[in-house]
Amino acid sequence: MKKKLLLTALLGIIFNVSLFSQASNYNSNIWYFGKYAGLNFNSGSPIAVYGGQTNTIEGIATICDLNGNLLFYTEGTTIWNRFHQVMPNGSGLLGHYSAAQSSIIVPDLNPNLIE
Repeated sequence: MKKKLLLTALLGIIFNVSLFSQASNYNSNIWYFGKYAGLNFNSGSPIAVYGGQTNTIEGIATICDLNGNLLFYTEGTTIWNRFHQVMPNGSGLLGHYSAAQSSIIVPDLNPNLIE
């Protein structure tokens, strides 16, 4: 009985934390992937977006600001800014276009930097 209660409590905490983290910001509302394809979830439903520079089948990382505006994205070898231009020092990176997880973007959660 105690094991079931502990497991239920643990799952409840994990489930609530993950829901809160997804609902509290819009950092993942724009996706770029595949051959120049993209989706924008800012309206609540996915809308196709164009202009992305990715040309790969896997391993894309994208990040937006707290309002859902695109900041930058990468497929592991190149980083493009919100204007789809290569960022300074953003090319020749050592990721691989055919890696399932060629890159990851970790936001700086310093409260002094958050908008």
